[in-house]
Amino acid sequence: MKKDIALALHEIGAVKFGEFTLKSGIISPIYIDLRLLISYPKVLKLISEAMIEIAKDLKFDVVAGIPYTALPITTAISISQNWPMVYARKEVKDYGTKKKIEGVYNEGDTALIVDDLITDGASKFETIEPFEAAGLKITDFIILVDREQGGARKLAEKGYKMHSVIGINELLDILKEEGKIDEEKYQKSKDFIAKTQV
Repeated sequence: MKKDIALALHEIGAVKFGEFTLKSGIISPIYIDLRLLISYPKVLKLISEAMIEIAKDLKFDVVAGIPYTALPITTAISISQNWPMVYARKEVKDYGTKKKIEGVYNEGDTALIVDDLITDGASKFETIEPFEAAGLKITDFIILVDREQGGARKLAEKGYKMHSVIGINELLDILKEEGKIDEEKYQKSKDFIAKTQV
């Protein structure tokens, strides 16, 4: 399944090479653009199935999507498995219910966090703050692509478990083996990851 996902992400143009500034401020020679997934239902389904396989071994009451990229993935998972879903608003409206968390849940429920990507893990703590503030428990994260730059370790230090579908090194190895990227792109990306691993 990892090979299918790696090849599918490359095929839809979600794996880009060049010079990109990441959310963490790091300049990277590789960028994973998962916002494209909404236009490729077959790839979205493939990814949600891989995440469902991981989730089946975990204990949770609701799946929690992170705006914006992970919302379609979480929705696909929720529909497929009939698992209730919640999400945290990026902006709280100053009218209507003014809720930060959308969806139905009980205080004390465990939310399984679904996200598209992790780099150093710093943004994940901002991500879960509204869920925990609303009384939801967080124990596990399922991430599609781990950029392997310290995120899993940072989460573990705070007592959270991270489960990823594919690591960036595995992704690059598959693309190189399948002749999808040349030696220069491969080596430049691998060197960058090795240098920035925490």
